[in-house]
Amino acid sequence: MLQEENRLQTAVDTLKGAGVRITPQRHAILEYLIQTLSHPTADEIYKALEAKFPNMSVATVYNNLRVFREVGLVKELTYGDSSSRFDCVTTDHYHIICEDCGKMVDFSYPGLNEVEEVAKHVTGFRIGHHRMEVYGTCPDCQKAKAH
Repeated sequence: MLQEENRLQTAVDTLKGAGVRITPQRHAILEYLIQTLSHPTADEIYKALEAKFPNMSVATVYNNLRVFREVGLVKELTYGDSSSRFDCVTTDHYHIICEDCGKMVDFSYPGLNEVEEVAKHVTGFRIGHHRMEVYGTCPDCQKAKAH
């Protein structure tokens, strides 16, 4: 809990440093992103907060996510034609995604960091970044299928 509070305060300080006003809606969206590990869509964030902020629109959520992305607080994850998901963990990590329910979980594997060096060496490209997703079936869906 303390770590989440520290991350929230650091994020608020980052926004203030970028000249962004901290509205109650903005604060709530940021807090939700920090507390959830589910990589929510804008619609999921809106639905989670609409009872607390009945006057907030989906457009407000999208606009705030854009601001957060521009200052480096969130990463926008796009996968094919599905809705973008938003990740508040901006350090290097990878994702494993359930092909049944869509759950997305972070994992780290530092050994993959050398992939960029190998790619650069083999191709001559100047590497900007990389991402990796692993797909499978989460434990909950495995249990559901077993029954």
